[in-house]
Amino acid sequence: MIHILVSSDPIDAGAELRAIHVAGAGGVASFTGLVRGDDGVETLELEHYPGVTQAALTRLAEEAAARWDLLGARIVHRVGAMVPGDTVVFVGTAARHRGAALDACAFLIDRLKTDAPFWKRETRAEGARWVEQRHGDQEAAARWD
Repeated sequence: MIHILVSSDPIDAGAELRAIHVAGAGGVASFTGLVRGDDGVETLELEHYPGVTQAALTRLAEEAAARWDLLGARIVHRVGAMVPGDTVVFVGTAARHRGAALDACAFLIDRLKTDAPFWKRETRAEGARWVEQRHGDQEAAARWD
C-alpha cells in the first residue's frame, strides 16, 4: 500500500502514523519534518508542479517498496506558506521487520530531499530568498546508490 499526498493542508503526523500501521507489520518507522526557525526564518514557502511532484514521490515509494519488501509506504508533503514549527513532511514505512522499515524510511527522506521537485523560499527580516539544495543532502542521498 503506497499513499502519496501533496497538499497545502496542515499535516496531522499522529493520524499519518496510525494510517501506516498495517496488518502483518512487525515494524513501522516514521520521520516528521518541521519548519525550522533558525537563522531568523519567519516563513517557508514551497512551490511545486502537482503532476510532476506526485509522480516523483510515487516513484521513490515504489523503489523503496521494491528494495525492502514493504507492506506500506506513506509520504505526505505540505506546500504553500508555513511558519516555524509547522509540519512540512511525514514519511512512514511498514515492513515485517524493523530493519527494512527503518532503512526504507531513511532512504525515502534522504532521496526526497534531492529527487522531489519542490522549490523553497525563506522569508527573514531582511527579505525573501530561494533556498538551494544543500551539499549534505546530496551526500545523504548518494549513499543509497
